[in-house]
Amino acid sequence: KGMATPRKAGIPLGVMKVLDPRQLKPDSTETERILTILDETIVKLEITRLIPRITASLDRYARMLGPEITSSLLELQKLSMEIQQLHTSPGDAKTIRAAEKCLKSTLRNILRLFLANPLLYHGLKFEVRVKESPADVFIKAFMDFRDFTLERLLTTPDEEREMIQFMKDISLQVEKNTEIISALQGELAGVIQTRDEEVSRKDKTIENLKTTMEDLAKNCKTEIQLIMKEGEKQKKEDEEASQKRCARLKQDIKSLGTQFNALVLEHRASELVLRKEKCKAEKEIQEWVQRYDTDMTEKQTTYDELQAVYNEEKEQLSLLMEKHAMLLQEYTLIEEERRILKEKEEEAAREEARRNKAATCIQAFWKGYLVRSIYKSVLKKGKGKGKGK
Repeated sequence: KGMATPRKAGIPLGVMKVLDPRQLKPDSTETERILTILDETIVKLEITRLIPRITASLDRYARMLGPEITSSLLELQKLSMEIQQLHTSPGDAKTIRAAEKCLKSTLRNILRLFLANPLLYHGLKFEVRVKESPADVFIKAFMDFRDFTLERLLTTPDEEREMIQFMKDISLQVEKNTEIISALQGELAGVIQTRDEEVSRKDKTIENLKTTMEDLAKNCKTEIQLIMKEGEKQKKEDEEASQKRCARLKQDIKSLGTQFNALVLEHRASELVLRKEKCKAEKEIQEWVQRYDTDMTEKQTTYDELQAVYNEEKEQLSLLMEKHAMLLQEYTLIEEERRILKEKEEEAAREEARRNKAATCIQAFWKGYLVRSIYKSVLKKGKGKGKGK
């Protein structure tokens, strides 16, 4: 049977819009921050994967790493050995937790130092050879998650619906072609089975006829030869018909295979376009990362300068506070001395008042005594005169 040529699947306008290179640029600060965080996480994972290999050959890479990173790696190696010893021997859980906390802090410091020097990281990435491990699978999965997140952030709901509908149409077309191929293959298998059954049946008939011919060989030679010729002729016709049917079915299968290959090539072309856009986006992201590193380096320098000024002013403030405390202590002592002196002056004033009051009383008493004495002497003189008269 002839097969109808399926309609060529076209790419919708919304899908072409998604494939536009301009659409792969982040269009918001939030998107840039999310991508920056994901890229930094990928770099940290890759650095963490390289650290065991670097510490194993630390003498080889010490000159490239510098003294600060080398000392941090030595400290990390020392802490790792201590934690292994603590885990192998029974110990205090609190000690183990403290050691693990120090190990995490050291590892974060090492990652910060590597991130501050991206050229060193890229150089080590090509210098250090690491065997494949489950960490590579995790990093690859995280990178795929980053690409998927970027695609989701840059795809609008309408474009996503168009893409889903486009993929559904392609899936339906592929399923339809697959069903047609399966049906044709089933039909071909049925025809082949029918032909084999007919051939088998005719072979059995021929065998029976041969058996009969053996009994009737002498009397039915001509009839047997005629029957054999007819049987062979019929068999040949059936085989020719079967071969033609098989050739027609194979032609249909080939046509469907050609259509399927055309769809595959079309999808590969779309995939190539997407890959190019992905490479371009990765280059732009790398530029953004470098720009981010430059800005952060400048801000870190500014922060260090401000921190130095702040520390200097803090030291001056500390000196002033010490002087203020000393002056406050002296002021307190002076106030206490003034209070004691004031109390003494008040006590002296009260004592002087008491003395003045006592002196006044004594003077009053003495004046009264003198008046009375004078008055008594006057009275005595008066009485003497009276007696003389």
